Amino acid sequence: MFDRIREDMQSVMQRDPAARSVFDVLTCYPGVHAIWLHRISGALWRANWKWLARVVSMFARWLTGIEIHPGAVVGRRFFIDHGMGIVIGETAEIGDDVTLYQGVTLGGTSSNQGKRHPTLGDGVVVGAGAKVLGPFTVGAGAKVGSNAVVVKAVPPGATVVGIPGRIVVRPDNQRDANRKAIADRLGFDSYGVSSEMPDPVAQAIGRLLDHLHAVDARLEGMCGALSKMGSDYHAVDMPPLLDEDFAVVQGKEQDALS
Repeated sequence: MFDRIREDMQSVMQRDPAARSVFDVLTCYPGVHAIWLHRISGALWRANWKWLARVVSMFARWLTGIEIHPGAVVGRRFFIDHGMGIVIGETAEIGDDVTLYQGVTLGGTSSNQGKRHPTLGDGVVVGAGAKVLGPFTVGAGAKVGSNAVVVKAVPPGATVVGIPGRIVVRPDNQRDANRKAIADRLGFDSYGVSSEMPDPVAQAIGRLLDHLHAVDARLEGMCGALSKMGSDYHAVDMPPLLDEDFAVVQGKEQDALS
């Protein structure tokens, strides 16, 4: 038991630069307290002391603001940073070295008995406010961005952002050098995000613009070939796309975000 407690505190010291000392972690980290109380409630749950297990769980929720159902399975070196508002459902399974930030929900989408909640593989990081909903697996080493809503399985090592959650980085099969560079730079990211993480909607628009640019170049080439063959075809000039117009739009978007 004491080895597990020492392991928990060392895990916090390694992953949280705000942790100044072991005594600081021991006395001032509600995420650690919630995990310790969950071990008690989980043991009571497995011993079929269901009501008493729920009482301990409710006490932990009152003390820490973190709700972990006694039936949830939690691995080693589980780190809950800040923690307020975290909800972990009955059939959730959490692997080793997993990190959750405040406001995370590991919830279910069904009222049926049986497996209803997600399984997180080893080393998963779930950012603040994210919701992982359903009986699927988030693969080892995956990252879920802040406020993402994930409703389907995530492959190991992938990064998911957005509503609904979209995979923006895969560990293999990178489509271009920029994505690979971003994936290489993604180590342990606080809140499961990176300042260079691509937005999935912007990526989709970028692909469409690339496609339109290629189509435009092909049409210009065809018109030039027709003219050389003596055709009297005269294409209608297309309205210009000015950089200044897009700069205004981008400025408005920045103002809205600030």
